[in-house]
Amino acid sequence: MVASNIPPLEFTPVEDIPGRVSTLRKTFLEHKTRDLEFRLVQLRKLYWAIKDHEQEIADASALDLGKPRFETEVAESGWLQNDLVFVTRNLHKWAKDEKAEDIDLTYKFMNPKIRKDPLGCVLVIGAFNYPFQLTLGPVIGAIAAGNTVVIKPSENAPNSAVVIQRIIEAALDPSCYTVIQGGIPETQALLAERWDKIFFTGGATVGRIIAKAAAPHLTPVVLELGGINPAIITKSANPRLVARRLLWGKLMNSGQICTSQNYLLVDKDLVPAVIEEFKKAYNEFYPQGAKASPDYSRIINEGAFRRIKSMLDNTKGKILMGGTMDEKERFIEPTLVLVDSVDDSMLTQESFGPLIPILPVDNLEQAVDIANGIQDTPLGLYPFGSKADTEKILSSTRSGGVSVNDAALHIPTLPFGGVGESGHGAYRGKASFDVFVHRRPITSTPSWLESLLAIRYPPYAGKLSKFKAANTLAPDFDRNGNKIRFGWLRYILTLGGGSAKAGAGRAVVVAAGK
Repeated sequence: MVASNIPPLEFTPVEDIPGRVSTLRKTFLEHKTRDLEFRLVQLRKLYWAIKDHEQEIADASALDLGKPRFETEVAESGWLQNDLVFVTRNLHKWAKDEKAEDIDLTYKFMNPKIRKDPLGCVLVIGAFNYPFQLTLGPVIGAIAAGNTVVIKPSENAPNSAVVIQRIIEAALDPSCYTVIQGGIPETQALLAERWDKIFFTGGATVGRIIAKAAAPHLTPVVLELGGINPAIITKSANPRLVARRLLWGKLMNSGQICTSQNYLLVDKDLVPAVIEEFKKAYNEFYPQGAKASPDYSRIINEGAFRRIKSMLDNTKGKILMGGTMDEKERFIEPTLVLVDSVDDSMLTQESFGPLIPILPVDNLEQAVDIANGIQDTPLGLYPFGSKADTEKILSSTRSGGVSVNDAALHIPTLPFGGVGESGHGAYRGKASFDVFVHRRPITSTPSWLESLLAIRYPPYAGKLSKFKAANTLAPDFDRNGNKIRFGWLRYILTLGGGSAKAGAGRAVVVAAGK
């Protein structure tokens, strides 16, 4: 039952966009968002606005995606509130100047440090599948880092987009943070502006468009994309855990989650047991079937429904479980399919839906070869089996992240992001702050060093040997690449200089400092 009164989504007039962006850039140049206490107040107010709009968030999620209240609380409103508490508790520590590490002794007296500066005016473009978390999650990091932010929710989740705007306008300073609503024309108008960073969550096709639009201004871009994620089920895996956990990964939001597995590569000897456990788990999770359950979402729109349906229509595999659909309700049942070819439509495309193809493999090595051949840089990778088998898989693959013996699980404060085709850049927890700051190196050269620094001024005659004595590092390895035994002892005795002469030069600097 939807209790909230959510009005229709209204797009922002395209002609208003340049002025809105200009206002935020002007605010940033006035340094309003640099003040740490200002940022904290904005984040705290955002927490309470989300808390106050929990019912609207739940209703919007139900209207857009048929999402059950449990999933909305866990992965949308509750997730954001926890993130805001975590960030506000740690922001003072993160924002402090950082002592520079691994600085050579010669430069210690210049007090090198790293300052965390905001980037400027940034653009965050959200996604439809988890519209609150995937839109406001990056916004939290951008605010914490001291930026002004333009927020573009996905128009494919219109009710959620309206509620996001309500939350932002209820909580945040409008001269610093604003929401732009719209589709392709409005997004194109936004991309025509100059940004200090663009953060995009969505598909690879649009990700490439955004990267291309950012190039003329050399704008850095974070791309959180999808991927054709494999689950590799070795002979040592537990079939019951495999089925329950991977089925759960495809039940959440009807499989509309970028981290869920796209296909299973299962050791051929384990296939019958895994199939049987999938059927048991499905009947346990949905005794009356998924369609009658209040705990199962719907596909976002008709276009997505037809795309997923076409994958199932075109497969040469055998449907072992599920397969029923209702286009009017945008319902697709969790569907288990046994396929026999890596060229099957179920494996070559990202389903972004509740399809679960199983491809039997002869051994672990074949599974790894197939996974790397389909897409060698997925967003997620899900190995099931022993530690030894898992290590073999991890040593032979790449992915944005890995959940061993689980599906789509990600710790909220752990950095999250893709690699290669699945995107670049990471956020969540402290990484959300780091991705929106510039790490600005700062040195301060004291006046008493002037006599020692005279070596750098012309004329250079007779100075090179002295410079080398004070600055040259000697290798602790030989010409064959082997480590020199007791090289560390020479390093200590010569203050890192590598020779008595170099050590003496460094000693002069140290003595001068004292």
